[in-house]
Amino acid sequence: MINNLQLPPWALWAMVLALIVFIAMVVISVRRNHGIKRSLFASPYILWMFIFTLLPCVLIAYYAFTDVNGHFTLDNFSSFWDSNYIMRENLRSVAGDEMAATVARGSVNVDTLVYSLWMALLCTVVSLILGYPAALFMADRKMKLGPTLVVLFIIPMWMNFLLRTIAWMSLLEDNGLINAFLERIGVGKVQLMYNQQAVLLGMVYNFLPFMVFPIYTSLSKMDPKLAEAAQDLGCNDMLTLLKVTMPLSLPGVISGITMVFMPSVTTFFIPRVLGGGNTRMFGDLIESTFKTAGNWNLGSALSLIMMVLILISLSILRKADPNGEGGGIV
Repeated sequence: MINNLQLPPWALWAMVLALIVFIAMVVISVRRNHGIKRSLFASPYILWMFIFTLLPCVLIAYYAFTDVNGHFTLDNFSSFWDSNYIMRENLRSVAGDEMAATVARGSVNVDTLVYSLWMALLCTVVSLILGYPAALFMADRKMKLGPTLVVLFIIPMWMNFLLRTIAWMSLLEDNGLINAFLERIGVGKVQLMYNQQAVLLGMVYNFLPFMVFPIYTSLSKMDPKLAEAAQDLGCNDMLTLLKVTMPLSLPGVISGITMVFMPSVTTFFIPRVLGGGNTRMFGDLIESTFKTAGNWNLGSALSLIMMVLILISLSILRKADPNGEGGGIV
């Protein structure tokens, strides 16, 4: 069904128009400046962003608000709120309103989104609890192992995301290393995979660096004389942490929360591998809607809803960290 999908004609014309405008801008800029200026070398990124960022977002919005015939409709969003909406409408057209009223509202899509938000919240909280002390140790100038810890956090990120997740299977499966160790000490096998805990573990493992490094960046920028001044005024180590260090690192914390929460909501491979189909998140729903059901219109509506949630998260980040002091991956 996906192979039969036809892009709207205006999408192809938009790419051609963007290419023509880009070439015209380059020619005009070269003639006006009597040569090539350094800023001109950044112009290909404008074309790249239009074709591969802006245009796909426009296409998603187009499919979300249209049906298979290209006509405007809000049925895709109604199907998000009520997964039985299309079934009820088809039944109403065949058997009337009374038969359609017997079909209850389907809450699969909304429940999946709520579950994904809950799992993303758990992943964010656990990552913050584990990541803040790690960032604190890494940024401590008295810690000789700080740079080593930074490298240890970066090295796993060099490996493919899928390989990192699959590697956990060799540890958590029934005949994995952990269960083999538990059998050796007489505890016996424990069901470690295909449950919510395994999915949460995989999410925290993969997204923890996105929490650690923004906090580490904020802590590294902090003037150590501020902590010394607080201790000179009578604050012990705990009060210095609570009254000086943590407030100053708040931009990094907000940035880390956003960078962990957003990909956690949309993740789909981790629940499939470590959850074994027993847990389904919103990313799985979007993927199955596109690839299995072949319904690009509903899938685009689900994606658009997720994009709105991401924009809300980014707006919260902008208000909490207007100057972008939170930093990012180093």
